[in-house]
Amino acid sequence: MSVGRAAEKDQIYKAYISGNMGLWKETIDKMEQKKSNVNASILELVNYQYGYIGWAMGVERHKEARYYLDLAEKNIEKLSSRGYSPSSIYAYRSAFYGFRIGLNRLQAPLLGPKSVSQAKSAIETDPENPLGYIQLGNAEYYMPAVFGGSKSKALEYFLKAKSLMEKQPSGLKNDWNYLSLLTLIAQVHIDLSENVKARNLYEDILRIEPDFLWVKNELYQKVK
Repeated sequence: MSVGRAAEKDQIYKAYISGNMGLWKETIDKMEQKKSNVNASILELVNYQYGYIGWAMGVERHKEARYYLDLAEKNIEKLSSRGYSPSSIYAYRSAFYGFRIGLNRLQAPLLGPKSVSQAKSAIETDPENPLGYIQLGNAEYYMPAVFGGSKSKALEYFLKAKSLMEKQPSGLKNDWNYLSLLTLIAQVHIDLSENVKARNLYEDILRIEPDFLWVKNELYQKVK
């Protein structure tokens, strides 16, 4: 990894654990403006845009979410046209269909199956890609039970993704994706009334990153 990319990764991680989304936005804006032609750098930018879009939707900043979703989709299509990392392309397309559904629920019947199909393609293309399993888990998690969604099934997919990530321990250092996944797993435990498991996982997260403020000051306190 280049010095520039390492610095950007550290900035995103710092922004994530501190809740400083202004820093996150500043970082992805600078990366977008640089217009790197290096495939790996573009894919990392997509990952950071993906994280920011999810946050923006969570706080109902939908106009901002749409703006960055448009940018991320353009970057994905650029990588797709080059044939770069097909499994990742499928996984992010799955996520972006999910975001589109979140922005317009009326699109769920059309985009929901597409999102699931892209996630399955990600796994078929690379069974070791945790992001594909995360997207399948998201599909199960957010789909209403009446339409077949299952929190238990979502947990299975998220745990599979966790296992795959942990096969490459060197890649977990300062990785916002890993902490995000652990936090998501803890939330599913709460949804399944498994509060002790959630509490234990929050304690594990804080051992990994004691300065993760969202977990330290909010989530852990609720189950403590």
